[in-house]
Amino acid sequence: MDPQSGLSAEDWRRLRWHCRRGLLENDLVLEKFLVVHGPDLDQGRLARLRELLELGDNALWDLVCGRIDPAAEHAEIVGWLRSC
Repeated sequence: MDPQSGLSAEDWRRLRWHCRRGLLENDLVLEKFLVVHGPDLDQGRLARLRELLELGDNALWDLVCGRIDPAAEHAEIVGWLRSC
């Protein structure tokens, strides 16, 4: 278990793998996001992140770079992504 995030080591590896993207910009932002904000991912935030990871690369990048506004439930995570 990762003592900072509460995720098991296997769950952490899966999350890191799921954050790997085909679009380099997303890949870089998500990698930094996990380093900076990974310890702050409680179950609710983790669920919102997983929802965002279901988006296609272009839709996710549009959210991250501010081309479109996130839904209210994703605003915190998208804000964190934008800060990375």
